[in-house]
Parts: sequence; structure tokens; C-alpha cells
Amino acid sequence: MTAPPARTIHLDELDRIPIEHGVWHPVRRPFGITAFGVNAYSADAPGDPLIEPHDEDSPGSGRHEELYLVARGAAAFTVGEEQVDAPTGTLVFVPPGVHRAATAATADTTVLVIGGRPRAGLPVSPFEYWYAAIPSYESGDYERAIEILTEGLGEWPEHPRVHYILACFHAKAGHRDDALSHLRFAIEREPDALRFAAEEDDFAGLRDDPEFPR
Repeated sequence: MTAPPARTIHLDELDRIPIEHGVWHPVRRPFGITAFGVNAYSADAPGDPLIEPHDEDSPGSGRHEELYLVARGAAAFTVGEEQVDAPTGTLVFVPPGVHRAATAATADTTVLVIGGRPRAGLPVSPFEYWYAAIPSYESGDYERAIEILTEGLGEWPEHPRVHYILACFHAKAGHRDDALSHLRFAIEREPDALRFAAEEDDFAGLRDDPEFPR
């Protein structure tokens, strides 16, 4: 069975449904998204209501964490007691239980709202951990890179790529035993890792070790 092709919808093609606070544009429904909630809201003129006052604790809410992306125009948010100016491209995150509302700061403003219940999106994809470790690795702070990637073992203890990259980090940090242990683990679960290790620059200092996998 082949996967369905990607679908695209421009913001301007979304349905416009006037509500008490602005205009609602359903996003989740036309795509049939089931992994998270996502919708858009717009306002035509500065000062017009954009995001209704709410705290995600009411009976009609999903009790979601919400991430607001100002996709067009600019918005003025009130989050708790804080006033937040949000020009195009601004991301505003608000956890459930915190009061929030927004009005348009310019004409033709659209805000995309992505929501989900806390922890519903876990575990995150394993690549997030090694991507997050890249700046530390490239700066030579291998201990910090190890610390970041090790967090991923809590959610992906059997993932061969996590272990392989940890082996690389430990090798660069001079941790021989840890590097060899993680590398063996990766190879047992992903045999191609043996071929990659034979050419991996990070293992240059270990390749002559009699215990290095071959």
C-alpha cells in the first residue's frame, strides 16, 4: 500500500468562518490531521479580535499546550500579565492554564495555532537529540554533546543510530570503553553500522584497537 501524496493548501484557500473573536480557518479538518490540533485565525483590521481570551482549562478546550505562529501581519498578545508584540514570524508558546488573548496589530493578520496535550507528542523523533548536539560537537565540547544525546537513550534505549553517534562522541572525548560499547550495540542492531565505522573519521584513534569491531 503506497502512502498518500502530500497535500497543499494556501492560507487564502482555507475556509473563512466568522466567530465572536475574529475569523476561524480550519486546518486540521481538511488535511485529516490526527497527531495534533492545528487551525488558523485571522483579522482584517488593526485592533480587531484575533485569538479569543481563554486558558485551555475550560470545558470546551482541548487542554492543550499551544504554539502560535504569526504567519502574516502582526499581533498583540496578552499572556497572563505580559504584553507581547508579535510581528510576522514570531512564535509564542503558552502552556495550559495560562490566560491568553490576541488582537491584530496590523491589517490582514493571520495566526497559525498548533496544539496538543502535554506529553502527547512524546517520544520525540530520535534525530532531535543528535541535531541538538551538533553545535557542542562542532565546537569541540564533546562532553556536552554526550550529555545532550544521552537524554535520547531514555526514550530510545534500543535505537542503533543513537548508540552509533554516541560512540562517535565518546571516541572524540577519549572515552574508549564507552565508545566501543555503544558501537558494538549499534552494530548488533544495524549491521551496516560496521561498514560505516570502518570509514568514520571519529574512530580514527580507535581503529587500531584490537577490540574495535571488524
